Formats: sequence, C-alpha cells, structure tokens
Amino acid sequence: MSLIALGINHRTAPVELREQVAITGERIFTALHDLAMLPTVNQAAILSTCNRTELYCDLQDDHVEALTEWLARFHALDPADIRPHLYSFPDADAVRHLLRVAGGLDSMILGEPQILGQMKAAYQNASDAGTLDAALERLFQHTFAVAKQIRTDTAIGESPVSVAFAAVSLAKQIFSNFEQHTALLIGAGETIELTARHLHDQRLGRLIIANRTLERAHQLATQFNGYGISLDEIPAHLAEADIVISATGSEGIVLDRKTVKPALKRRKHRPVFMVDIAVPRDIDPAVAKFEDIYLYTVDDLQEVIKENLKSREEAARQAEEIVEVQAERFMAWLRAQGAVSSIRNYRERAAAHRDEVLAKAQHMLANGRDPDEVLQFLANTLTNKLTHVPSVQIRQAAETGDTLVLQAALQLFNLNKD
Repeated sequence: MSLIALGINHRTAPVELREQVAITGERIFTALHDLAMLPTVNQAAILSTCNRTELYCDLQDDHVEALTEWLARFHALDPADIRPHLYSFPDADAVRHLLRVAGGLDSMILGEPQILGQMKAAYQNASDAGTLDAALERLFQHTFAVAKQIRTDTAIGESPVSVAFAAVSLAKQIFSNFEQHTALLIGAGETIELTARHLHDQRLGRLIIANRTLERAHQLATQFNGYGISLDEIPAHLAEADIVISATGSEGIVLDRKTVKPALKRRKHRPVFMVDIAVPRDIDPAVAKFEDIYLYTVDDLQEVIKENLKSREEAARQAEEIVEVQAERFMAWLRAQGAVSSIRNYRERAAAHRDEVLAKAQHMLANGRDPDEVLQFLANTLTNKLTHVPSVQIRQAAETGDTLVLQAALQLFNLNKD
C-alpha cells in the first residue's frame, strides 16, 4: 500500500491554470470512477476548490506519473503543461499534508474554516462513488478529528480572516461608507453567506443575492434583510450594485462584458468594485478593461489577507505540533494493519496446535489414563509445539551471526531481562 497526495494549488499555479484543472458539479463522480479504474489505484478521493485540486489515492505502487497523466487526460491537457505546477506527498507526508489542509494550515488564508467543510464534501463524494476503502476511510475520519482538535486547542480560528473578509476589507478601501451602497452577491454557498454576513456587520445599505435556485437566494437574503433574485435577473439589477462579489460553482462565465456595459451606462459611469472568488472564474476578465470597473480575483486578495494573519501565526505553530503528533499516530495504525494478517496466521496456527494436543489428551482420559499424567502430557506437548519453530529460528540466527534477528527475538519474546 502506498498513500499519495498529488495536486495543484494557489502557491504552485496561477488562477488560469487552476480553473482548467478544477473538477466541479457532477463531473466529480465521473472523475472518481475514472480515476479508480486506473490499474494502480486501489482507492481514491478528490478535493477541488477555488484554490486547489488534489487527488488522495491508495496506490499499489508509487506511480505518481500515472496520476499526473490521468489528471491531464481528464482535462484534455498536455501533461507537460501541468507537471511543473504539481506537488506530490507519499505516505507519512501525504497524511501530514491532509491534516494541514483540513486544519487550514495550507490555505491562502491561514486557519480559514471553509476548507474542512469542503474536505468533508470530498469524503462524502468518494464514499457515495464507492471509491473509498478502509485506509482512506480511516484517514479521513482521523483528519476530521484532528481538524476539530486544532480548532479547539488553538486560537487559529478566532480572528475573522477569510476570502470573504478580505473581499469586504478591500471594498471598504473604495467605499468608506457602506450604508449608502448596494452589493450584489452572485451565488449562495458558504463563501457568499460569509460575505453577506461581513457586509451586514458593516451596515451595508442594500443587499441583493442572485443564485441559480431562486428559493435559495431568497432564503439567504432574508437572513440579512436582503433581496433574492435568479441569475437571469442580474442584467435588470446590475446597475444598482456598487459592489459585486461572485462565487458560484458554475463551469462557465456568469457575468460577461455584454451584460456589464449597459449597466455602466445606466449608472452614468459611477465606479463598481468587483471580486471574482470563483474558480473557474464567474466574471469575464475582459470586464476589467472598463474604466469604471475595479475587478479583483482571489489572487489579488493576497495582500489584504497578509494584513490579517499576524494573530494566527502562534496558533499555527501550535497546530503544526498537533499535526506532527497525529500524523505519526495514524502511520502507527497503518503500519499495524500490515501485521494483522501475520498475527491472525500465528494465532490460527497456535489454535490448531492446541486443538490437536487437546484431542489427544481427551482421548487419553477416555482410555482411563491417570489425569495428572494427561495434564503433564498436555502441558509439555503444547509448550514444545509452540516453542519449536521460534527456537529453531533463533538457533539458526545465532549460528549465522544474524544479530538483527536475535535482537528482534529478544524484543518480540520480551527476553531482554533474562
């Protein structure tokens, strides 16, 4: 068994490449089944967010290149185009990486909580697709418990730092008084909900939430005294928005240049602040060419995010210590699984010796032999059968000078004191 974590993230690739390898919507199940069909893959899970796409696999052997080629083929890309941007972690490093990701230690925003929910969704998708087995199942459950421990035992989640918070902070640099402005949020997932909460806390004047499902838009908007619309209604309301923040799971452009241009005319060229948090992007990059549009992507939020990280750095160091301990704990469990079949075979052989000797002893008693004599026979014979093979192996190791086997025997049979 060989655990592998292979992926691409915000540190290794620009948003243009990350959106090309993102796996969204129902395609995740197609991808999982396709990945699990590789001859070297025993089990697999896929995590795909706006900042990363990662494959977690149990491989028969260390065939990282097969995963690289699969990822490129699935997206109709040349492997040479993505290979320089990929990273891979084997075995203990894979476990450590998974724990760091779930704990928010590998995120663009240190300690951000959303990634844990996204990882739980990745686990559920793999479980529903039937691509998980005992090892990855146990690893995910261990990961969730460690992420909870990090949140409980450190202060990594206390500061309000997230992509949503960074977007709102950046908007405040352009619009100092939110009470006089309107925001249009596109999408209704966790990021948009968090953005709406931050805007509401900043006393935003008016909030509009657009979503593919109108009912969900209304539900979310109602929590913040806002108004819900469908995506089709965006052209009719876009001119009202001073702030536009989009984070949908759409695979294509949601807000294009043709929609934005007439809205700017109706606004009489009053400026609009836009943030595209989605990967793949929701807002056509060409929109940035308009003089009155200030368009930012998740990569542009880096500087804002850095200003809000200082309070989490000490907590992160504590979290890293937890990760180290818990990664080794999981690897110990994993190594123990390799001995399960050996232990089972050893116990079955001992049980077979027991049954054989017991049957002879019972036969001796049935024939009227003295019980003390039978007990002596049972004890001596069973002892000889159980110690014969180890004794032979230890003697041979001594004769050949195999000190490793001798030391192992001392430890295995607890003979050091003797």
